[in-house]
Amino acid sequence: MIFRFTAAAFVLAATTSTCAAFSTNLSNPHAAIKQPSTSSSLYMGPPSDPSAPISDLFGEGSRKYRRTVYTHNEWVKHRSSDRFVNNISTLIYSGIYKNVGKEVFATTSVAVFVWAWNTLVGGYEDFSGVMHDPLISSKIAAAIGLPLTIFTTLSPSLGLLLVFRTNTSYNRWDEARKFWGLNINHTRDLNRMATAWYGNDSSPDSLSAPKQTAEIDPAEREHLLGQVSLFTWAFVRSMKRHLSPPDEDEEDYIAELKSRLTPEQSDAIISATHRPNRALFDLSVAIEKLPMHFMRKNEINKNLSIFEDTLGGCERLLSSPVPLFYSRHTARFISVWLLFLPFALYGQFGDSWNHVTMIPATALISLFLFGIEELATQLEEPFTILPMQGFCDKIGANCNEIVTWAGQDVYKMPEELMEHLESPELNTESNLDLIEESDDEEKSDVEDKIQEMEMESDDEAENDINVEDDTSSEMTSSDLEMESDLVEESDDEVEDDVEDKLPEMEMAAEVEVKDDVEDKLRETEMAAEVEGEVEVVDKLPEMEMATEVEGKVEDETPLELPEVKMEDDWKQANNVPNKPKSLRELVEGL
Repeated sequence: MIFRFTAAAFVLAATTSTCAAFSTNLSNPHAAIKQPSTSSSLYMGPPSDPSAPISDLFGEGSRKYRRTVYTHNEWVKHRSSDRFVNNISTLIYSGIYKNVGKEVFATTSVAVFVWAWNTLVGGYEDFSGVMHDPLISSKIAAAIGLPLTIFTTLSPSLGLLLVFRTNTSYNRWDEARKFWGLNINHTRDLNRMATAWYGNDSSPDSLSAPKQTAEIDPAEREHLLGQVSLFTWAFVRSMKRHLSPPDEDEEDYIAELKSRLTPEQSDAIISATHRPNRALFDLSVAIEKLPMHFMRKNEINKNLSIFEDTLGGCERLLSSPVPLFYSRHTARFISVWLLFLPFALYGQFGDSWNHVTMIPATALISLFLFGIEELATQLEEPFTILPMQGFCDKIGANCNEIVTWAGQDVYKMPEELMEHLESPELNTESNLDLIEESDDEEKSDVEDKIQEMEMESDDEAENDINVEDDTSSEMTSSDLEMESDLVEESDDEVEDDVEDKLPEMEMAAEVEVKDDVEDKLRETEMAAEVEGEVEVVDKLPEMEMATEVEGKVEDETPLELPEVKMEDDWKQANNVPNKPKSLRELVEGL
């Protein structure tokens, strides 16, 4: 009796505080005031109509009352400090707990049986605390029970099964909600692009000003964009009907389509085998009729591909449940675990009067654990608990609003700019000609710059060649003058001059070139016979031609003079007749 009064007072206090939280407080201007509901027209929670059938209170009938659409007011209530009291006070109205009523009754019945049997065969205590002998005394009649260790060992496994079951079901619900979120976003995107690009015949990648296809007829524009908006709504509404039970939505679906579309259009969708596909086809045709550049239509049609993906994803969730063997094993595991739990709990409640508290404890444990499994089962198929009708209504309203935003003169110049361009001081046609001429001039300037750069590169190459030619010609003239002077002098003087010049020329020659020429001379002279003197002399021009540019032999002649002495030294060591030592004889040999 005391417990009943306490519970009643607790619930009354919770109700009073809840009412006070949404009452008008004139002394406090910041007090919370309950605002009129702006959420979806769909009712949240169990039916308030007393004449509603009992099937709507739990089971499949109650799923349509779980399609929650939250606004700010609902979130305020959701995070209220009174949420724990409210949730406990409405425990008996929970549809989840009503769905598992049979299972909880079964486990509670087992608990009552265990308590009654053990009381009869083990004795009992009356209200005055006096113990009495067993009512059934027999050798075969003994108290029944199980060790609690079995259940504590299996508890982690049961917890993992339930966690995986609920997480998987929630992920399916979350995925379905995201699919519908994509539908909402991309229907807006589709109608926004269709409205903004209407009559634009320029490419989306073009940097020029928008180019209008032709003079836009406001009535035609309203009709064509209206068709895009209507078929966008028809697709999502057909998708909602495709994912809902036939007996719940078929009549409303047909009535809505006939009220918004023409008889031909509505009949074509209703009679189709796959209604969302037919509505999506009609939407694609409506987009194709819009006067705009084909690349812009391609961008709009990308949204239709996303609609196909969301539709296919929803069909996958609807047709493919969590593997049945997993769901069945989890249900069997938890059922057996809870049915045998009273046998282990009887001894644990020995401090209570005749172990009687074991019965409500078993009922609560069964209620919560069976409730977890039932919750996962209810979430597994998400479409009948998603507010898809609210989504469709929102999409239809948004699309109808978007297509009315832009006027037919969206691409026209402002009136002030038009008046300025049409003034006598400015001639639009001449301005356009000047613009074209400036474009041509800029293009020609770019081409001239390219030609100048090419000519400069050619001139630099020619200058490099001329410098090389001048250097070689200077060296040749100086050599000839030296040669003529040396010819006039005696052979002794020539030899002395050559010997004086040799150290300077040896310092100027590179080591690598000297080594290469020396190696080639030795190879050639060792292979030659005594008469090979002429052949050695003939080989010298060939080696000189390999080191000259453009085959000019005279350029490197002074550089080869140091090799003459080395040649003579080698010939003296090998008893080979000496070649002519004067430059005149050397030139004549060449």
